[in-house]
Amino acid sequence: FQPILYLIQMTLKINYLDNQKGLFKNTALFLANDTKISEFKGIFEDKINQKILNYLKKNKNSKNNKIDSINIDFDQKIILTFLSGKNNAQASEELGAKFYDYVKKNEIQNTLIIGSNFSSTKNKIFLNQFLHGAQLKSYEFNLYKTKKQKKEIIFNILKRKNQVNPKDKYKLDAILNGVNFTKDLVSEPGNVLHPDEYAKRLVKLKKFGLKVTVYDEKKLTKLGCNALLGVGQGSIRGSYLVTMEWKGNKSKSKPLAFVGKGVCFDTGGISLKPARFMEDMTYDMAGSAVVVGLMKNFALRKAKINAVGVVGLVENMPGGNAQRPGDIVKSYSGKTIEVLNTDAEGRLVLADALTFTEKKFKPNFIVDLATLTGAIVVSLGSEYAGLFSNDDKISKQIFEAGEKVDEKVWRLPLHKNYDKLMNSKNADMQNINYVGGAGSTTAAQFLQRFIINKTPWAHLDIAGMAFSKYAGALNSSGATGYGVRLLNKFVEDNYE
Repeated sequence: FQPILYLIQMTLKINYLDNQKGLFKNTALFLANDTKISEFKGIFEDKINQKILNYLKKNKNSKNNKIDSINIDFDQKIILTFLSGKNNAQASEELGAKFYDYVKKNEIQNTLIIGSNFSSTKNKIFLNQFLHGAQLKSYEFNLYKTKKQKKEIIFNILKRKNQVNPKDKYKLDAILNGVNFTKDLVSEPGNVLHPDEYAKRLVKLKKFGLKVTVYDEKKLTKLGCNALLGVGQGSIRGSYLVTMEWKGNKSKSKPLAFVGKGVCFDTGGISLKPARFMEDMTYDMAGSAVVVGLMKNFALRKAKINAVGVVGLVENMPGGNAQRPGDIVKSYSGKTIEVLNTDAEGRLVLADALTFTEKKFKPNFIVDLATLTGAIVVSLGSEYAGLFSNDDKISKQIFEAGEKVDEKVWRLPLHKNYDKLMNSKNADMQNINYVGGAGSTTAAQFLQRFIINKTPWAHLDIAGMAFSKYAGALNSSGATGYGVRLLNKFVEDNYE
């Protein structure tokens, strides 16, 4: 396994030790109801063991997953983490993230983590997941800071031989790479990661075993992808459709398809957005970034599936050649769209990408992701992504996967009665509902019209989840990487 170079430098380094070498001032222990101080004999002096014992006697009712410390000397600590009785993978990852926050806040730079009691307790905390959570939490995007923080937080793991399962670690490292690559892409400014640059970066994924095909404006014009091309025609940058294929299953089984909206910067076009917070529109390509990170993850961990990722890359700008409100375009499907608002552009990109994916790859199912509507943030805030689907089975599978990795989704309705809100007097449909209400549903209802052959399909509106002003359980503020772990779990549990 060759680790991928991140655009940024990780702030956390992990060393694995088979025996204790050198002196570590700060040591972390994991304690459960059945932990015995005798387990640490030979590691600590008796007086330190006694201090731990005294602390435990005074704190008999310590909360599960609480993190605290005992001062041994003015610059030496024993960090105690109290384990709950139900440390599943999700809880272990969140505990690792919490532990990372604790040492960072307390400026503890170098820590010895005693892993001997990870396996001996009934709590069965998983060391791999704990460290994975800490690594996810440690992400920082500091590429453009001229003065970078040079201090590195180091975890030194004193372990048993069989404690680190190489197969599990391999998978978790692949997920970490996929999530962090997604975060890197979303964090890049629009003047750097425009569609031309984005397409070039995707071509480089070939070295990991992905087949990458780039459809430029000339090819897209020939195909008739006029809905996608119309969004980008006001920009000096090109517009692209890029496919990434992973063949990890030797059979000729239908691929699993993932489609992402990649609007690298969204001014709204002629229907210009307000200036306030427009700078956040660099993350309007987050749906595509999730697809890219997911496909990279599949390739790195050699997933035993056939999968395809399809992303539409455009820049929505005002200009002399920009698409106008009232324009009518003919999509790849042959259906015509009246563009009443150029700021409802993501659905135009996805319209062509969805039909193209269905027609070319004839997939088992299609899942698309997009920062599509502000209405979904009004509905669900930053706790759930909106899920819309024509298939109960994959809806249930995605929902259950989200519960397991704490990337939650909530299913919202689709119904033929919403179609009348998107019907146009001048074309087959219009791209916005001017009557008002059900903004996210009518957007999804619009997309559903471009699933021509009744392929099982799910749409994830991640507008409230892709970027956060505040930190979450497993992520720092900024790009969250939401969706990579969710869809990886969805695939792993049901299709691998």
